[in-house]
Amino acid sequence: MEFKYNVVKGSSTGKLVQCDVTSQLQSHQVYVETTHSGLCGTDEHYLRANQALGHEGIGIVRGVGSAVKSVKAGDRVGFGYTHEICANCDNCAQGWDQFCRDQKQYGFSDFDNGTFSSGAVWDEKCVYPIPEGYDSAHAAPLMCAGATVWTVLSSFGITARDRVAVMGIGGLGHLAIKLAAALGCHVVVLSSSESKRQEAMEYGASEFHVFRSGETPAEPIKPLNHLLLCGSGSVDYKSLIPLMDTQGSIYPLTVAFEPAAVPMLDVLFKGIKIQGSLVASRAAMRSLLEFAARKNITPTIMTYPLNVEGIEAAMQDLRDGKVRYRAVLVRDHAEQRPNTP
Repeated sequence: MEFKYNVVKGSSTGKLVQCDVTSQLQSHQVYVETTHSGLCGTDEHYLRANQALGHEGIGIVRGVGSAVKSVKAGDRVGFGYTHEICANCDNCAQGWDQFCRDQKQYGFSDFDNGTFSSGAVWDEKCVYPIPEGYDSAHAAPLMCAGATVWTVLSSFGITARDRVAVMGIGGLGHLAIKLAAALGCHVVVLSSSESKRQEAMEYGASEFHVFRSGETPAEPIKPLNHLLLCGSGSVDYKSLIPLMDTQGSIYPLTVAFEPAAVPMLDVLFKGIKIQGSLVASRAAMRSLLEFAARKNITPTIMTYPLNVEGIEAAMQDLRDGKVRYRAVLVRDHAEQRPNTP
């Protein structure tokens, strides 16, 4: 079964290029007609690469391979960072597919498929049914931003008794606040701007503190059990360690390419853990969608047309800090959707 579709790729000059693609559907694959795509800061990293961009897709299944059983034509699904997993890998079979080195992931392989597209060919095991009634525009950012923070909140022993801090109210941070609050955690927000206090409290925060990395807090902060770093990738760990409770955990969720200095003696004295986390497992993706739909948790979004012009506008707004808080590209876009609570 052959499908033709177009994708938007990066290029050596950084200019977006629309390309036509023809793919032969394999027995384990599905063809998804893309209706929505989130925009992530990671897409900027591949702007000068000859690859299809986008990894927060929502669409309708239009074709299925002969061995596909989990979805059918007409189903609404999400598809994201992982394109395909191994058929016979023990890690993948046990649900630990986020640790598998042989899977196909965004930026590393399968360069003709992405979510900035009219369609995509994906492994059936890496597409996720969207709960009925949950808006596709809200589901798109869950495919990466939501999944990134949900993996931390659901995989590392965080409980409703814990003081869970979120540093940075942005694309990741605002979702971390909403999800942690819905889990019953005592959410502490650390922000560089007092102007975001009311918004943070509306999202579910229990405390708000103005804090800038590298500085001493203006007021005492009760020790934190967990700290999700959702703002700048450049972090001054020396200023963060005093905020943490004994055996607390810090989760860096944004990328910086420069090495970070970690005060090891301070880390050892308090038993602090710096825990990495990147790609969500399939189990985490499914549980996130179910939880978000059940609790009616939605990202705060702005929408743009799903075409080259719309992508360029959204990317420029992201660079300029104008997106609050996730940009979503929508096919057949009529008008820009206002931010949602």
